[in-house]
Amino acid sequence: MKLKELADIIGGKIYGDPDVEIRGAAGIKEAKEGDITFLSEKKYLDDLPGSRASAVITKDEITGLSASLLIADNPYFVFAKALKALYGKPQVAPGISDRAVICADVTFGDRVTVYPGAYIGSGAAIGSRTAIYPGVFIGEGSSVGDDSLVYPNVTIRENVRVGSKVIIHPGAVIGSDGFGYVFEKGSHYKIPQVGGVIIEDEVEIGANVTIDRATTGNTIIGAGTKIDNLVQIAHNVRTGKNCIIVSQVGISGSVEIGDGVVLAGQVGVRDHVRIGSGVTVAAKSGITDDVPAGQVYSGMPAIPHKAWLRAQSVFAKLPEYIKRLQELERKVK
Repeated sequence: MKLKELADIIGGKIYGDPDVEIRGAAGIKEAKEGDITFLSEKKYLDDLPGSRASAVITKDEITGLSASLLIADNPYFVFAKALKALYGKPQVAPGISDRAVICADVTFGDRVTVYPGAYIGSGAAIGSRTAIYPGVFIGEGSSVGDDSLVYPNVTIRENVRVGSKVIIHPGAVIGSDGFGYVFEKGSHYKIPQVGGVIIEDEVEIGANVTIDRATTGNTIIGAGTKIDNLVQIAHNVRTGKNCIIVSQVGISGSVEIGDGVVLAGQVGVRDHVRIGSGVTVAAKSGITDDVPAGQVYSGMPAIPHKAWLRAQSVFAKLPEYIKRLQELERKVK
């Protein structure tokens, strides 16, 4: 489409030729003629003159470029909208396959897609414009809201409620039993896990994520939260809204997480702790106690990030300190 047509969809103010044809989107270095690219950070500014892109989404006006500019407050966000406009495919609703297994009393909204090989248990409910891909298992009494995508080989066990505009990627398991045992007379007695899981609206769940059902009550994933691949969330965890949980994070049982929390890759969280809203935990950190709101924590066990940086600077100097201490000991002797 022409740049002015794209701008009508994604927003932004045009500087340059509004009639330039846009056929794709790419990074600055990979872009070719007909592509639109974006500049999110000034450190990439030197790469722009060598780019072949026909248009650039940027926050500020840049002089000396042959490409047209699309000025926007958040270039990365506008570029994301451009990707959707240029490459997004309208959902096709082929209907409910006769090769899917649909049990009794299942209810469907409008324009639902159920592919061959899916299983939907009795009493389940599937919202309008939702797509259920091959190999999906949806247990008895569970529900999936409107405009959701459940990709192949996802398991949604019984008593799970999935909201609207939710994306669940392949291999995820929602509602598996929580890891609960009591030791009695030399053996581990399984504690029945009779609760459920609630996935609120606009959540995205990555591939091979596991979210355990509650022992009683519900494990809850707050609206707008995005979960990367290979994350484990245990029974009775409650996350707030708009959290980011990155790959290989492990969250133990009954943890409470506030709104807007970021847990970077491989963070581990022990059971029954509270993490306040707006907290960021750096990669490979271990949370062993409550974290106040708005803090940045690092390390194992995790401590405030500034204290961790000071500790790391001391740690790097330990060999030198040991050498000096040994010299002092020799002088004393």
